[in-house]
Amino acid sequence: MTAFAFPGLNLALATPFDEAGRIDLDRLEQNIERYLAAGIQGFVLSSGTGMHVYLSSEEAGQVIERGAKVINGRARIIAQTSALMAEDVVARTRRAADAGADGVMVLPPFFEGPTDDEGIVDFYAEVAGAGLPVIGYNVPHAVGVEITPGLYRKLAQIPGFASVKDSSGDLGAQASLIRTGLPVMNGADTLAPYALYAGAAGLIWGGANIAPRACLAVVRAAAEGRWSDARAAWARLEPIMSLIWAGDYVQAVYAAADLTGHGAGSPRKPLRALPGDRIAAIREALGDLIQSERAL
Repeated sequence: MTAFAFPGLNLALATPFDEAGRIDLDRLEQNIERYLAAGIQGFVLSSGTGMHVYLSSEEAGQVIERGAKVINGRARIIAQTSALMAEDVVARTRRAADAGADGVMVLPPFFEGPTDDEGIVDFYAEVAGAGLPVIGYNVPHAVGVEITPGLYRKLAQIPGFASVKDSSGDLGAQASLIRTGLPVMNGADTLAPYALYAGAAGLIWGGANIAPRACLAVVRAAAEGRWSDARAAWARLEPIMSLIWAGDYVQAVYAAADLTGHGAGSPRKPLRALPGDRIAAIREALGDLIQSERAL
């Protein structure tokens, strides 16, 4: 297993689109600069929140390359390189390495892929051979494969395997992963402060697109053991994080980020922009975050 190098908050960046549904690389640059100014020290490019599954391989590569060029060593870079075929994951990972990524996040084999531990270990071993630290992506409700503590211990024997991002949304299951003593990254927005208290090594946080400063306040307070401050900071975020997690996650992140001044356009088809009543609910849940984040 490789050393863990992705502590704290890693922003799962929303990929910007223009009105025609094309990737807006200029806005990508503007948004990255804005998040860097807010204090973000880690980015996930071509993330799930950034609609990775609706980007072609070439488009995902462009997002990673342009993002890495803009970041230029000022923050950590994790690139999602998930694909159906292991050979494609390896090719995407090598391209991400050439672009300057520090690590990759990869779903286990999905859509009728292997579900036995040995098949999953073989898959990740092949990906790790591409030369970048690998973060396994545990989202069992979407993929049908669960990274259990036992499986994680096997994955940890792979040179180059770095961590597991747990987006199960189950704090008990995540705590079981953390008790292995291996580094675990929380990927469920509603669990952020609780996961940190339980010992999560880092966060990959899509909701941080909406309110980066408020999210960083939670993470910094937790890192310093100021748990009363962490609870106070979380109280401002909890309404919107609970709302976006309840459904239409990607669309809700795009809509809320637009309200706080971090807009990335509308999500790409087949996803659709949210109706007016949902926007009103998001605005209410954001409360004073709209003004405080726009002041950045």
